[in-house]
Amino acid sequence: MLAPRLKANGRAFAHIAQFLPDLTALRRDLHAHPELGFEEVYTAGRVTEALKVCGVDEIHTGIGKTGVVAVIKGRRTGSGRMVGLRADMDALTMVEQNDFAWKSSKNGVMHGCGHDGHTAMLVGAARYLAETRNFDGTAVLVFQPGEEGFAGARQMIEEGLFQRFPVEAIYAMHNWPAMKPGTVGLNPGPMMAAADRVTIEVTGRGGHGAHAYLAIDPVLVAAHIITAVQSIVSRTVRPIDSAVISLCAIQAGDLHAMSVIPGKATIVGTVRAFSSAVQAQIEHRLGELCSAVALGFGATATVEYERVYPATINSTDEAVFAGNVAESIVGAENVVRDMEPSMGAEDFSFMLQTKPGAYMRLGQGGEGSCFLHNGRYDFNDDILPLGSALHAGLIEQSMPISP
Repeated sequence: MLAPRLKANGRAFAHIAQFLPDLTALRRDLHAHPELGFEEVYTAGRVTEALKVCGVDEIHTGIGKTGVVAVIKGRRTGSGRMVGLRADMDALTMVEQNDFAWKSSKNGVMHGCGHDGHTAMLVGAARYLAETRNFDGTAVLVFQPGEEGFAGARQMIEEGLFQRFPVEAIYAMHNWPAMKPGTVGLNPGPMMAAADRVTIEVTGRGGHGAHAYLAIDPVLVAAHIITAVQSIVSRTVRPIDSAVISLCAIQAGDLHAMSVIPGKATIVGTVRAFSSAVQAQIEHRLGELCSAVALGFGATATVEYERVYPATINSTDEAVFAGNVAESIVGAENVVRDMEPSMGAEDFSFMLQTKPGAYMRLGQGGEGSCFLHNGRYDFNDDILPLGSALHAGLIEQSMPISP
């Protein structure tokens, strides 16, 4: 029988630690059966089955296509309060390089970001909350599909998530291999950057590579654009405003046609920033710069700028509260309240645009650990009870039963 190796404070952790074998089995089953965004049929089914066993009061399926929402009423509900918890369920398009028994059974699909663990932690919280009900109000547990690029949070919101379950605040957490187990990180502001997609279409005039003077080479123009764009952050964005522009792919011509100058070239990349004003500034400057560079060579360039995910920004009161809950479980010395934001992105941002709340990082590795989105990654099952206890603590401490 698995015994918890991680120690933490509080009744909830001690209670949930008894579930470790069951939570580990669930987590590893989900890891072995990964599903991409809006395809989480097996995952949603396993979650629904587990929630029924937990004895939650209501289970709602099909919100956001494959999303699942559980409702648990406290021992009292007179406060009328309602607080939400969210976990993401989807996997990544990756080839797993592990060889343990629970490795992915699907070639090219892998839980390389730990959403299997996030799901199991929220199930653990559901079981504890349904068994103890030591709160005054209603807990809403959101199992969200399609975080990895599909904007599943936005889909759930558009399908009436917060109209049907009008929570006053919502919380989420993500495992973080760069932090040791038993630690929690957050801050009262930006946690993750906005993620924008940029597509630059360069149109020239095709021709023979031996007679380049008769053509307008879009590959040459694209190369100059790629170089010029790197001046935007350093010369347009204020130094105190963080931003990143990465042009990550270019497609032009045919690798088998060494002497054919193509007529078009396409560049694709991403912009990351924490401010909508900076996003707008970069979008405007990209359009100006790409057009001007292309014009200098007799070509044209158009920029398509798509805002994919907004920045993930914690609301101050909820971040302070979440930090207090974390301190009560792991101790003040293990909570980082001024955690450095990441330039990665997270679609929990859509929920935080709609409701107050906070997003936390839960340490799971430390030095030498395999980072997220790596073919050797695996979730650390030792932190499952801690994640569940943090979820439960957010509910119990935000909606306490008055004496």
